[in-house]
Parts: sequence; C-alpha cells; structure tokens
Amino acid sequence: MSFTVTVKPSNHQFTIEENETILDAALNNGLSFPYGCRSGVCGACMNKVLEGELHYGDDLPPALSADDVAAGMGLFCHAYAKSDVVVEVKEVVTSNEIPLKNLPVRVASVEKLSHDVMKVMLRLPETERMQFLAGQYIDILMPDNKHRSFSLANAPHEDELLELHIRHIDGGRFTDKLFNGEVGEKSILRIEGPHGGFYLREDSARPMIFIAGGTGFAPVKGIIEHAFAEGVTRPIYLYWGVRTRADLYMVELAEKWAAEHTDFQFVPVLSEPTAACIWDGRLGYVTDAIMQDFDDLSAYDLYASGAPAMVYAGRDAFVTKGMDRERYYSDAFEIAGD
Repeated sequence: MSFTVTVKPSNHQFTIEENETILDAALNNGLSFPYGCRSGVCGACMNKVLEGELHYGDDLPPALSADDVAAGMGLFCHAYAKSDVVVEVKEVVTSNEIPLKNLPVRVASVEKLSHDVMKVMLRLPETERMQFLAGQYIDILMPDNKHRSFSLANAPHEDELLELHIRHIDGGRFTDKLFNGEVGEKSILRIEGPHGGFYLREDSARPMIFIAGGTGFAPVKGIIEHAFAEGVTRPIYLYWGVRTRADLYMVELAEKWAAEHTDFQFVPVLSEPTAACIWDGRLGYVTDAIMQDFDDLSAYDLYASGAPAMVYAGRDAFVTKGMDRERYYSDAFEIAGD
C-alpha cells in the first residue's frame, strides 16, 4: 500500500510506500529535507505533522518523546505513514542551511576507472550521515592539517556511502598514496564537509547546460542524478571534455542517461585523440563545442566543473553568446599545494 505526502509550504508531493520512512521517500524523490544522523538520535529531521497518521513500529526513536507526538511532531527518519500525510518542512535549498561536519570514514572500496582515475567509496559511521547538496565537495584531512578537496559524485538520496572520483596527480601527497596502495580498502580517513556553492538551482525553470572537464564529471554526475530523482523535465545538456577516448571513464553511464531520458543530451568531446582512439565524435575544446552549438545562451543555466582554465575560458566565451554571468555556476578544480 502507498500513500501521498504533501509538503507545506512548498506544496511538493511524493508517494511513500508502507515500508519507507518519510525521510527516505523524500530523498528518493529528490527533495532536500533536513536531517543529521538518520538513526533517530539527533532530532534534526523532526518536523510538524499537519494532517494524517504516522507510526514508528514498536518503540519511539530516542529523539522523539510522547510529548513531541502529542504536540504533532514527527521524527521523519523513523516515521512510516499510516495514511496520506501533510507535513510542514523548511526544505534545504542553499548550502549555508546544512551543518558542517568533521567525521571519520572508512574506505569501503577502491575501483580503478581508467589509467589515472579511481572511484573511492567512503563509509560513514553507523550513527552518522552527512547531508549535502548534489555537486558539493568534501575535504580529506591530512595528518599535518592540510586539506585535499574532492567532489561528491553521488546524489544526496544515496548517502550511505560517499562516492569520489580521484585523478592521480604526479607528486600529489594523497593521490600518490591512493594509487600506490597505501590508502586502500578499510583505510580510515577523516573528512570535513560539505563545502561549496556548486549545486542545482532548483527554483529555476531554465534549461541546463553542464560542462565537465575530466573528473569534473563527478559533481555533475551527482547533480544530474539528483535532477532525475526529482523528476526535472527541463532540457539537460551534458558536454564532457577529455583528452582521449580512454579518459571518458564512465561514458556508458552518460549514454544510458541519454537513452532513458528524452530531455537529456550527451556530447563527449576529445581534445587530443591518439592514433589508438576509435572516434567519430566531436573534436577540440569542450567550450568551443558549446559555442558552435548555441547561438544564444541567454535563456540557459550553465554549470561548469573541472580545470580552472576550462571553467574560466567558458565563463569569458559564453557571455559573448548572451549568457547571464549570474547564471554561470562553477567549480574550478584548483590543485592544492604545500
């Protein structure tokens, strides 16, 4: 059996199954409800129930008292619906509404995606979750208090593990350890986050163009998967610029999106193809490809992520096609130095 949850004051609605919590169903439908531990202890997801009935199984979670229930409050990480429900929630729409956390994590898995890119999955403590907006990043804290920043590649509704796409930097203090095996499965790290203003502007109805350079695909992946979960129907264009065919390390995923979503288009672009590349697609710089394909960018939101040179070149070029600078959201991957 399923029920309908209506959110005030936004009037968002979503369907909840009888075995789903209110919070899980909201996140699975792309809504950003506030939360903290997701284990019923912190109380960060407690909100008002305006109409309908909830239940919690045999016992109330630790952060919810009988007085809270009597006052019409619900702890949504543990609450199940018994009927259609109307709730009052201040949904998270900006990064400054999310608390910064400093947490230990365990490396759950390491997978080589290409010759110089690793997918690293981080497991949070059982009693903790890190709420984030799709596209934000975390810092890995080094023993000498230096920080190494990496974008989150997963969407917020899949927050049990944190997904990073890490490119090897010659001489990089963290990436050298990762690629030579010093950091691997079961390693313990400490992270801080989330950080950054690169995330989906959900109050916009404008079509979106994403420009990813190399592992700039990571935050873009998280944003696009979040947009799909939310049911966004405005057109989405993804331009992914890399040097060679081998650098398109998750091209099958982007092609799958294009096959499954009529409002999504994927354009990979190679800048330095080798003789070994079997390629009949676009060539050159990814920013030039966008300039060739769009005569007028004034009606678009643009999201750029990757090398600073690409991000800044796009910013300067796209204004000549009418882009509103305030509609250009970017995450430039500056290389940390000591």
